[in-house]
Amino acid sequence: MPDEKSYKDQWYVVQVLSGMEGKVRDRIARQVEAEEMQDYIREVLVPTEVVSEIRRGKKTETKKKFFPGYIIVNMYLATQDNELVEKTWFFIKEMDGVIGFAGTKDRPTPMRQREVDAMLSQIQEREEVVRPAISFEVGDTVKVADGPFQSQNGIVEEIDPERGKLRVAVDIFGRTTPVELEYWQVERE
Repeated sequence: MPDEKSYKDQWYVVQVLSGMEGKVRDRIARQVEAEEMQDYIREVLVPTEVVSEIRRGKKTETKKKFFPGYIIVNMYLATQDNELVEKTWFFIKEMDGVIGFAGTKDRPTPMRQREVDAMLSQIQEREEVVRPAISFEVGDTVKVADGPFQSQNGIVEEIDPERGKLRVAVDIFGRTTPVELEYWQVERE
């Protein structure tokens, strides 16, 4: 039985069938319970973010994976002597939907601590903020999809990513007028 310290910093990237990330995570969780592997497999993550976009004139929010085809697992896979823990290796390797580990064919490479810290803060950051599906640039021509200026074309003059807003120059009654809109209120032309 591994001690707490022996695997708290062992995070591995596991490649899975694309689109099956959530199912593989759930499968691992069920098998960990059934086979009492809690001492070996600690946490399985499928990093996602909420993205807003316009579909058929309506604002929708969807969850998107920011590492499609991969899950991140905190597990006891290498001993102090850097020997592979076969029980954990085979448990993950033979899980339905798993393709393999990041690293060499027979030697998974753990993530560096700074990579783990960056990933965990990125996950937390992206869970808290809804991000627009489309990124805009100053000078882009856009079409207003919602609000009083719906169906009007305009040019992006300014972008405020902190607030998720754009200033768009819209032609109203023959005059160019700057209008502040949220990302989801406009579509690429």
